[in-house]
Amino acid sequence: MELEQLPSSLSRRNWVILGILLAVSLPFANWPVSAGILAGGLVAIAGFAWLHRSLRRLLADPAHGTRARYQFGYLVRLLVLAGVLALLIAVVKIHPVGLAIGLSVVVINLLWLTFQRALK
Repeated sequence: MELEQLPSSLSRRNWVILGILLAVSLPFANWPVSAGILAGGLVAIAGFAWLHRSLRRLLADPAHGTRARYQFGYLVRLLVLAGVLALLIAVVKIHPVGLAIGLSVVVINLLWLTFQRALK
């Protein structure tokens, strides 16, 4: 796999991992946990896509002020994700264990990639 294809491969695999986690959780018929996995996975995938887009813009135009914009955007992204998670837990009452499992989608994907690269 070439380096240019890596982000799109990671993005596709995020969806596959989320689908696998949901498929594993559904036979237990614990709907709050399944909803938490779905919500956490969507938040994690959205945060990953947002980060990818920000990094792509930073690397495409490495002008002097771009770094400060990236750092500001990073703080904004962190605050938005924290707000979404707080909203999901406090208002929507998403199951916290399911949410944690769903939020692990990107981490599982990166571990998978690391093991895959280490074994080559």
